[in-house]
Amino acid sequence: MKSRDEAGISAVLQSRIANSDAALRRYSPETTHVMEELLPPGIVAVERWDDDESAVLPPEERVQVSSAIESRLREFATARSCARQALSEIGFPPVPILRGSKGEPLWPAGVVGSITHCTHYRAAAVAMQTQVKAIGIDAEIHDALPMEVVNTVCVAEEIAWLQRASDCLHWDRILFSAKESVYKAWFPLTRRWLGFEQAAVRVEEAKNAFRVRPLVSLPVELEQTLTRLSGRFLVRNGFVMTAVYLT
Repeated sequence: MKSRDEAGISAVLQSRIANSDAALRRYSPETTHVMEELLPPGIVAVERWDDDESAVLPPEERVQVSSAIESRLREFATARSCARQALSEIGFPPVPILRGSKGEPLWPAGVVGSITHCTHYRAAAVAMQTQVKAIGIDAEIHDALPMEVVNTVCVAEEIAWLQRASDCLHWDRILFSAKESVYKAWFPLTRRWLGFEQAAVRVEEAKNAFRVRPLVSLPVELEQTLTRLSGRFLVRNGFVMTAVYLT
């Protein structure tokens, strides 16, 4: 989002790596289907807490990640495998899921969806476009954001809220993840960029929910839809998970 600032995102990735082992130690293998808790009926989610060693990328997908390191390739392949499993549950055959100009998954006609993957977690969620207009999901290691990333990700009102929020959770990471989910739902619907600084998130702690106020002009035909943008979050097993959907 703020140009998905390279320095800021690099700091996020470094903090993910530094905290991934601690997250894995907190993972309970009995806990599954966490992403489904954030989504309504009609949206199918498939997730994995490890790599799918049987996952094979079709040639069309492999060429798009040909320069990726091996661990990134495994994440990508497992996440795409989750996506194909989810598609099969709504009646679609396995197909390549390519990336668009902004990195967004290109779904079969009539499908909306979202993919996320981070260290030790991969997930995909899909639905028929006749039932759901847009979906965005995200998963992050539950740790504090580096301060330079907080200043990139958060607008003034969010920083003010962080200063008075309870210290039971890493709310800065939750805001980051929420904005990632928002963008993943926003872009396929509007075909417009949305920077971190172009949306304000208000967290409703007691409800594990958040509301989103876009700080940019909205497409007239989507104004009513996008002014009621909201989502839900969970913190589980050392991860933050967020989801946004529009029906």
